[in-house]
Formats: sequence, structure tokens, C-alpha cells
Amino acid sequence: MKNNSSNHSYTPLAERMRPKDLAHFYGQEHLIGEGKILSQLIKADQLVSIIFWGPPGSGKTTLGKILADQFNFPCIFLSAVLSGIKEVKQMMARSESHRRLYKKPTVIFIDEIHRFNKAQQGAFLPYVERGDIILFGSTTENPSFEVIAPLLSRMKVLVLNPLSNETLTRIINEALTDKERGLGNLGVQIDDKALQMIIDYANGDARRALNTLEISASLAKKGKISQEDVKEALQKRILLYDKKGEEHFNLISALHKSLRNSDVNASLYWLARMLSAGEDALYIARRLVRFASEDIGLADPQALAIALHAKEAYDFLGSPEGELALAEAVIYLACAPKSNRAYVAFTKALKDVETSPFEPVPLHLRNPETSLMKELGYGKDYQYAHDFEWATSDMETFPERLKGRKYYEPGNLGMEKDIKKRIEWWESLKAKIRNSKK
Repeated sequence: MKNNSSNHSYTPLAERMRPKDLAHFYGQEHLIGEGKILSQLIKADQLVSIIFWGPPGSGKTTLGKILADQFNFPCIFLSAVLSGIKEVKQMMARSESHRRLYKKPTVIFIDEIHRFNKAQQGAFLPYVERGDIILFGSTTENPSFEVIAPLLSRMKVLVLNPLSNETLTRIINEALTDKERGLGNLGVQIDDKALQMIIDYANGDARRALNTLEISASLAKKGKISQEDVKEALQKRILLYDKKGEEHFNLISALHKSLRNSDVNASLYWLARMLSAGEDALYIARRLVRFASEDIGLADPQALAIALHAKEAYDFLGSPEGELALAEAVIYLACAPKSNRAYVAFTKALKDVETSPFEPVPLHLRNPETSLMKELGYGKDYQYAHDFEWATSDMETFPERLKGRKYYEPGNLGMEKDIKKRIEWWESLKAKIRNSKK
């Protein structure tokens, strides 16, 4: 069935149904409800620069357009995907001139602002500070990762949530009945199971829901959209995942923390989730190697070898065969005894390096490569460990100011129990040697 309206021929349903005012903007009541932040800004006639952060189809761009119209400010839309620094500077110059002539700022709306690099984002700063522009930016990514701090500190971050099932139902039903912008002229209906299928697929995304509805309506027979129509429209479910975005960090965090908590089943789930969503398996392998070093360490030195072998196996086999090697590594790492003592020890050593002056290497630890070095005392009083009964001596190997530092303190799990005994034995032996010289 086709929509005969010439005005709608080339405009997607999602665009036609875009709300023009807050009265028809559904969802995000935590922002636009009575007494909420956007209502308060409108009431106070005060518009500020805003980052609209939320998942696709949650209303970021729509809300920005509505606000610009509400305040009757000129509004320029730029796409961070299509625009470069040249276009940005041109827009800033126009906005500056407009401010001087009409004493009114211009709203600059940057779609997908996270795709601008630091230099491009920095170009907005002076204009925001002077009030020449009010900057709106929409992003699906965590602004704390993707927006430079000086700009972020001058903007209000508004978090939009995925739309609820009730809100999506309302949007879909309105699209089916609206004769001016929607599908009302088609007289098409939708059965409850087909409606639920669209809602489940949309996953809180109004654009995805309306796009699916439009295709499904074109496939409908006898004036009713069925499950079969929706299935044909969908063809294949698309997992929500951006390998460079926040969800990427959320999922790897979930995997890492499940491994750390020795939860083998949850660890396998997050691994499967990432692989199914198209994550780079070698990225996961690198994270497993990191985990083996950071969270298992010397409690089970074999863990690092297992993680490296899994990486090599995947590199050799590819997908999907190599994914089993990653699964085996995940199981091993989750079940291994945990210790972050090596990680903590190295962090302490780095802190000393970063916060204290570089200490000269003691002369007795330096190699006398030339006769001059030997004359200066390089290597003097060095004690060659193998010349002693237990292959050790009481020679000081720290710089003078760091004598007595202890970075590594083994735990009581796995192999670290044995390492702890070895360290204690070496320390007692050196103390015995020192006492014998008194």
C-alpha cells in the first residue's frame, strides 16, 4: 500500500513525525515536565549551551530544534560528519556579526559533536564565552570522553533516556492515525504482536520504530500489519554497539569486573555479547592479557601464558574457530586465584619515579666501561652474587634516598604464597650476613 501524498513521497516517516513543540514531544519527562530543567529555562527566558547525550532516536536533535524555536533564535545546523574546520569558522564569523547587529546569539547545533576533533571543538570556545553563540551538541557518546574539558565546563549536559515501551506505542499509534504527516490516509492498523515486535526491535529508538513501521505498512495486506510483515521489514536484528563509544567501554568493563570477581558464567556472557556485537576479537585478547597481569599476576603466572596463547590461537585461526580459544582463556582467568600485588607494586615504583628527583645510580652498580670510569669509582665495591654461598649479599642496590623501600608485598593466594616465603627467606639471609659483619 502506498501513500499518495506528493509531499511525503521522499520524506521518511520519522522525519515527518518529528515534533514541532514540547506539547507533542513524548518521553524525557525528567527534562521537560513541570518544574524540570528545560521548563525552568523556558520560564526564565534563559537559554544556555547544552550537550544532549542519549542513545539514537531518543529525541536529541528534535529537542534542540524545539528549544531554538521556542526562544526565536536563529539556528544553524552542522553535521560533524560532513563539516570541517573551515565551515565551523565561517559559521562562527556569521554568528559574531549577527550578535553585533541584532544583539542576539545564534544557536549552533552540532549533530554528533563527538566526531569533531579537539581543534574543531576548541574553535567554538571563544564564541561561547563571549555569548556570540549558544552551542547545542548531540552525542550518543559519553561527553566526558569525547568533548574537551574547557568546552564541557561551559555547557549543560542533559541526559536523554531510551524511550519507554509506552512512549513508543504512543508514537507509533499517532503515526498510524495522523493524516497530515503520518500514515492515516492508508487506513492501516497493526496487530498487538506486530506492534510489540517493532517496539522490541526499536530498543527505545523512535526513529528505528517509525522506519520499521513505514516499511511494514508498505508490506501490509488487507489493511493490517502482521508479524510476518514486520519480520520481512526487519530481516535481521541489529545489535546496538559502537566499538568507539560508551557501550564499548561499558561491556569491556563488565567483562573485566566479572573476571575479577571470579564469576565464570557472567564472564562468558559478556565475552559472547561483545563478539556477537562485532567487537574486534584481538582487542578482547589484549584486554585478557592485561587482566592476567593486573588482576592475577604472580598468584598464577600461567594465566599470562594462557591469555597470550589464546591471542596467538585467534590470530592463527580467525573467527569463528578462534573464538573458542578466547572462551577457554576467559574460563581459566575467571577461575584463577586473584592478586593485584604486582600491579600495586609497579604503581608504587612509578609514583616514586614521578614524584622524587631522579637519583643517581650508585657507583658500585655502574659498569666501568673505560679507564676514566674506573678511576672515578665505577664498579668499586660491587659484590658479585655468585661469589657468595647463597648467591646473594647484603649489598645495597637502591639509590641512597630510597633505601628500605618495599613495593611488592605478596598475597596468600596461589603461587604468591611460595613467593612470599622466598622473599622472606632472602631478607632473613641478608640480615644474617649483615649481622655477621658487626
